[in-house]
Amino acid sequence: MSRLCVFLAALILVTLTTLEASADRKVAFVIGNSEYRELPALKNPDKDAGDIANTFRTAGFDVFVAKDLTRLQFEVRFRTYLAAADGADLAVVYYSGHGFQIGGENFLIPVDATLKDAADVEVQAIKLDDMLQQLRSKSKIQVIILDACRNNPFPRKNYWLRDQLIVASGSGLAQVKGSENALIAFATEPGAVAYDGRGNLSPFSSAFSRRALAPNQEIRAVMAAVRRDVVKATGGKQVPWENSSLLDDVFLMPRANRPALPPVLEKIVPSGIGPVALDLPAPVDVDGGAVSVSIESLPALGRLTLDGKPLAMGERIEGTDLPRLRMDAPELAGWQEQVDTLAYTTHNEWGGESQGVLLLRIRNGAGAEGKQLMASIAAEQKQAVVERGIRIAGAAEAIENRDIEIPVGVGPIPLKLDFPAKDPSISLRLASYPATGTLSLPDRILSPQSSLMADDVDKLRYEAQIGSATPVEIGFQIRADNASKQATLKLSPSVDPCDRAAGEPLDLQGVVPGRLANEIGDDAVELCQASVKTYPEIARFHYQLGRALLASGKVNEARQAIQQAADKGYVRAAFALGSIVSSGIGTVADPKQANRFYSEASEKGDPYAMTAWGRTLFNGRGVQRDAAKGLDLLLKSAAMGHIDAINDLASIFMEGRNGVPADPDRALAFFRAGMERQEMYSLGVLSTPKRVALAIPACKVRPPKIITKIKVVPIPAPRPKAPKPVPQTGRAAWSGNNGDGSERRASNPGGGENTSSEGTDSGTDTDTNTDSNL
Repeated sequence: MSRLCVFLAALILVTLTTLEASADRKVAFVIGNSEYRELPALKNPDKDAGDIANTFRTAGFDVFVAKDLTRLQFEVRFRTYLAAADGADLAVVYYSGHGFQIGGENFLIPVDATLKDAADVEVQAIKLDDMLQQLRSKSKIQVIILDACRNNPFPRKNYWLRDQLIVASGSGLAQVKGSENALIAFATEPGAVAYDGRGNLSPFSSAFSRRALAPNQEIRAVMAAVRRDVVKATGGKQVPWENSSLLDDVFLMPRANRPALPPVLEKIVPSGIGPVALDLPAPVDVDGGAVSVSIESLPALGRLTLDGKPLAMGERIEGTDLPRLRMDAPELAGWQEQVDTLAYTTHNEWGGESQGVLLLRIRNGAGAEGKQLMASIAAEQKQAVVERGIRIAGAAEAIENRDIEIPVGVGPIPLKLDFPAKDPSISLRLASYPATGTLSLPDRILSPQSSLMADDVDKLRYEAQIGSATPVEIGFQIRADNASKQATLKLSPSVDPCDRAAGEPLDLQGVVPGRLANEIGDDAVELCQASVKTYPEIARFHYQLGRALLASGKVNEARQAIQQAADKGYVRAAFALGSIVSSGIGTVADPKQANRFYSEASEKGDPYAMTAWGRTLFNGRGVQRDAAKGLDLLLKSAAMGHIDAINDLASIFMEGRNGVPADPDRALAFFRAGMERQEMYSLGVLSTPKRVALAIPACKVRPPKIITKIKVVPIPAPRPKAPKPVPQTGRAAWSGNNGDGSERRASNPGGGENTSSEGTDSGTDTDTNTDSNL
């Protein structure tokens, strides 16, 4: 019995350890650009992306997959991915397609890029450092993997980067200076070219898919194995490379889980009648691997056998053999019951272990009373098989055809299946895994290969993928003995009413495209109050409640709600507080405090704040002028799709300011970028010949090619609008010069959303949701 105490103590320790564990959040954005519009199609990226996405899905990642992305599509998909990456333990971006370097900075190329003019890189390409900077502010560890080191396919060789024209490199990508806890992996060494290979996958992607799923391999070891494979496959012509500043170990395919089995069972064993089946349930490895069993303590009152062969202490058998174990107990003197134990340890392929104990109640099986005991045991076993089948059918019925609504953006949601079968011999295997989102238990993320015990079913959780409204299915195979039954569960993601009513455009922690402040309905306050009550720890709902309260004119209540969101780490809330104190409505105007708020939110990547703080630095309003940093922030915000930053840049390049020379072609590139996003001022400039002539007098417009692409629509004359009594926490204020000497202004007292353009001779009316096309 002393061994039993030891094993029970070990089981308690294991239980406590399990309760303390938590499931790491891992998200991956996989991009494959093959079908370029101005270039020959690439052979591998489409298939690379599909294969890599399956690899990360198998490893338990929430995977966002995108193929053949245009510039605008990339903005939308990347913003959605960033919202999912917020607070993640590991964020991965995998890109296969065209990419090249300019001035030591790397750019990924969307499929609609032309890169014919010097300003085109700024408005058409994706700067890798901008992506990495956004991920740094969102996640604990960042990994970017690039199979994009091909020759620069574009004829032009020099492009604008901030305030300089830089010559583009002819081939390869540049080495990246990563931040803490980041790894940047390249398909080949800096400045060199990667190969497509002869198969459907590139040599690099093929090797990565094969090596990444090796259990318990740290990512640097994985990349070393990938490097060896690629060098061998290309005859030494291609050598993968990585920059690493990782402080933590990263395991893409962690396998530290223990095999699942009931820890303590009890069995009546008749003595004196020969070997008796112990009916132990087979252990289940949650990751789908093979399980072995070692015998740690043999019964003292009999022999343990497998297929007629006695087992020795320490002997190891297969996990599938455990149900076939039998015990031969010699006849006891008298009828007094005696207690014995069998202790064993289960082992999975990756070093995980679980302990099991079987309490053996030995009773005399000889004589009339023995026969009665045997008959009773046989009847119980037969009844147990019948009941087990009933439980399996009932369990399948409890799951089958259920449709559970899953709110988006509130973390893992318990499925509360109320699984009726608690029999330790019943296990479940995932027959199909949800196409998006993450399925988990409190202590681990499940993968398509996972299995679980009946007791685990009621702990199942699902986190819906942000941006996906498509229902998903989970298929279960419910098993016991030789019986099994299939069941399918449906999960339907749903957006919270507060998100629909008061979500904001370009909010990198939001879950919807969002709406402008003047579009917030009268019911938004009530809806968001309900969401705050239901999810008090979700900062997003506090912020959106603040937006709704502002829209209804309740400034003090709004500020309190927004402050609560900021205290919980909501980045857009910091910008909103800056907008409020800048306006002086409901509080004392304090430009210095507003700038502190803008700077704080800008450092964390918020596009609105980057625009406000970039404008402040560029113009030196209340701070020492830093035109270079201000220009850089405006470019970063424009790259995220912020219309006001795009307008600011068009105005700066049109006029030339603060050491930045006037460049009509560069201004035109940003006007076109605004037009592509349906921004009314840009549409007005480019669709009206008079406005083009006035705004860009020296512009080389290429009339036959550009103007024919513009849909000319009648633009109503500007109409006056009554000012709102409260600041709006939306798009940052923007003003500039029309180019003909008249002032163009689209702002409100709080530096918030622009709902009108009031300049003279503007030819436009911007009372439209220009930021909602996300």
